[in-house]
Amino acid sequence: MRGIPVDVRKSAVLLIAAVALAGCDGTEQAEPRAQEGSSSAKPPPAKAPATPTPTPSPAQRTLKPGAKGADVEDLQRRLRELHYDPGKVDGRYGPSTQMAVWAFQAVNRLKQKSTLGKSFWAALEAPKDPRPMAKKREKDRVDVDLKRQYLVLYKAGKPRLISHISSGSGEYYCAKDRGATVPRCRYATTGTGDFRTGRRFTGWETSPLGRLYNP
Repeated sequence: MRGIPVDVRKSAVLLIAAVALAGCDGTEQAEPRAQEGSSSAKPPPAKAPATPTPTPSPAQRTLKPGAKGADVEDLQRRLRELHYDPGKVDGRYGPSTQMAVWAFQAVNRLKQKSTLGKSFWAALEAPKDPRPMAKKREKDRVDVDLKRQYLVLYKAGKPRLISHISSGSGEYYCAKDRGATVPRCRYATTGTGDFRTGRRFTGWETSPLGRLYNP
């Protein structure tokens, strides 16, 4: 899907117009009249075949959450090719596809919105690579961009997953830590720096911040 598509049918219209104009020199030339009964009369010139109006590609329509169709399926496949996770490729613009769209918009410096128009389709034709953020770039790592709210999982130095994230909001909250009897109050912030993961949980888990998925 890289590169700018050329609409061949539109080029044909310009070519026909150019040929038609080339035969006009601004003067009127009289056609010799055929004599009555003569078999040398010229038949009327054949009309040029009408050029069909180009039909917009299905992938170029404006998409909103809840949309269904083959173009949504194409979108999901394209996002998956680029290492985003739109969920199941089923032709439905649901929450998983929406989050993959947000991650793509963040990487490509687009305004984050769920309605997809011309600027989104153009970026999808010529996507940008995520910018490496870690100072110490190990081949197996995760880069997190808090400003644009996405992360990139690298395996063997190459992106394997690009995902939307939701970091701490900065709001003040109070909650009980595991095993504690008294609530502890603090601000919901996401720290910066280099870290190593020591725990991974698959599925839903209840934490002091509430229910978390795949923490």
